[in-house]
Amino acid sequence: MKKKISLGKNVHFDKEVNVAYGNLPEQIMDLYIPQTKSAKEREVFVIIHGGGWRSGNKSQLTFFTLSLMQKFPDHIFVNMNYRLASETHYALPNQLDDIREVSKFLEKKLHYSPKMILLGNSAGGHLSMLYAYHSDSLKKVKAVINIVGPTDLSDSSFRSYQEYSFVERRLVDPHIPKPGISRIDFASPIHWITQNTPPTLSYYGKTDRVIPATQGKILDSVLSKNNVIHEAYEFNGGHLDWDRSPNDLFLIDKIDLFLKRIDKK
Repeated sequence: MKKKISLGKNVHFDKEVNVAYGNLPEQIMDLYIPQTKSAKEREVFVIIHGGGWRSGNKSQLTFFTLSLMQKFPDHIFVNMNYRLASETHYALPNQLDDIREVSKFLEKKLHYSPKMILLGNSAGGHLSMLYAYHSDSLKKVKAVINIVGPTDLSDSSFRSYQEYSFVERRLVDPHIPKPGISRIDFASPIHWITQNTPPTLSYYGKTDRVIPATQGKILDSVLSKNNVIHEAYEFNGGHLDWDRSPNDLFLIDKIDLFLKRIDKK
């Protein structure tokens, strides 16, 4: 069911809610397509929620998605749900496969293969990086916006995360990593960084008790070593404060400048 939404002067989108991109109940997304006519192939923001890989919902990021749409009225937006991990279902590879299914769905619907900007917070930031660095064999990801995402799951300060035993047990299906790579390394985005890794912008909280500041610093150092375009910013606050004012508007401005910087390359 299509619905039109207006976000101020000349910003109009067609909105479709709970569009199925797969056959399972969790494989749904909200889709926003600009109403303006454009000859060029539009890029897509794919928004990926957090929740420790086993909870959370796209509705958590609806308001932030609408704020982004005001800044980027010519982009398509997807705000996706994905299959959550549990004691009976591993997070990976399912959650990476779900991002790939969204990409395939968009290709069919739009009749071209869109460049994607993956943006996620917390577990969603982790999935954005891991997909872009490890699973994007067709190089469709143009950039990653990583908001408070874990980057190195073997980092000793991350091991104090209260759900760490769940991460060790249920994050990665043990059949997936090739011999010689541990499940924790497999699931760590930094393990997959090369000189071809997409440009990455990161945003971390100065008083985040869930994801320690070391995670951003480790990511920066590996991206630098591989000469990957990247930027990192900090906000005042804890794990959930990134989308509170003024942190949210600061981030949206930085995303805008970052994407313009990439386009100049």
